[in-house]
Amino acid sequence: MIKYIARKNYIKKIKAYINKDIIKVIVGQRRVGKSYFLHQIIDEILKINNDVNIIYINKELYEFKNIIDYIDLMEYVKNNYIPSKKTALFIDEIQDINDFEKALRSLQAEGKYDIYCSGSNANLLSGELATFLSGRYIEFKIYPLSYPEFLEFQNLENSDESFNKYLKFGGLPYLKNLELQEEVVFDYLKNIYKTILLKDVVTRNRIRNVAFLQNLSEYIAENTGNLISAKKISDFLKSQKINISHNIVLNYLIFLSNAFLINRVKRSEIGGKKIFETGEKFYFSDIGLRNSIIGFRLQDIAKIYENIVYNHLAMLGYEITIGKLKNKEIDFICKKNNEKIYVQVTYILSDQKVIDREFGNLLEIKDNFPKIVLSSDKFKVQSYQGIKHINIRDFLFAEQIIKN
Repeated sequence: MIKYIARKNYIKKIKAYINKDIIKVIVGQRRVGKSYFLHQIIDEILKINNDVNIIYINKELYEFKNIIDYIDLMEYVKNNYIPSKKTALFIDEIQDINDFEKALRSLQAEGKYDIYCSGSNANLLSGELATFLSGRYIEFKIYPLSYPEFLEFQNLENSDESFNKYLKFGGLPYLKNLELQEEVVFDYLKNIYKTILLKDVVTRNRIRNVAFLQNLSEYIAENTGNLISAKKISDFLKSQKINISHNIVLNYLIFLSNAFLINRVKRSEIGGKKIFETGEKFYFSDIGLRNSIIGFRLQDIAKIYENIVYNHLAMLGYEITIGKLKNKEIDFICKKNNEKIYVQVTYILSDQKVIDREFGNLLEIKDNFPKIVLSSDKFKVQSYQGIKHINIRDFLFAEQIIKN
């Protein structure tokens, strides 16, 4: 029996697809809890029907080392299939099985399996398989713990001290087993970072210049929330007597994004449909990993706030871009269905000049969608011509607060 703390929001989303003829694909950064989530799904299935035949494969376990390619996978599944029972198939870290897509395609076509698989790469289902299975698979992304989940896992009350621990150490679930001390946690996070870099980026993409990849990760950590382009990075490197083309830089950024270490966020024109091809922002999937790379520094608190707000909005299912309005910038334009929300993030509204800037940028937007300023201030600025001010911790708790 696997012990876990249930992640209720995710199970609520996937329950509608249990026992349906559609492949459920669970993706996310390494160590965000995908394996435990698969076990949570297994328990939900057995609650419905405790006679279901569960076939479970985890490529990180030694006992499955002989499943190398799709032929081995098909053979294992067929050997464990019981014709008289319904069968649910779980394959954890499926990208470690060569040509796994051939087996998935065949098994899905048979219609005898309720299939779930997980992986740590954004291109898990791409190319031919995505085309063939169009409309026959659905993807669920698992994120590091939200702030409320962090409190639940750590058995902490919502307080300034608890919030500071979240800002510093992030939301990887295993932290509940560690003492929340910088030396202990950062040693663990640095090892996770190295594993992601070496296994999910270097090995998968056959990268030779590992030193540059590490330097690039540090550069992104230093510039979290700043506008960056591959050309800008390439030009900076040339000034340091390092000659790497912007195409190579772009490829490496894509590799880091595909491993879910970082998230790329494009800029879009407010009031139009234009998506700018140059200048993006990058945020870490887990803020603790970012801090383990360059350290946790109080002068970076505004960047850290912006990062965790981005992660929260992404977890809520919003499509997010950076807003550009003439020479002004809106931190986040968030779209979901027919809903749109504009969000500005700042550390504190320290004086009237800051208040005028943060609220003033939003006032330039001439539509009626909700507009919000987030900060750590305990006091609330009175509604500023229809623009709301919300404490960042309140925002991270209540999903409905962005609508009300």
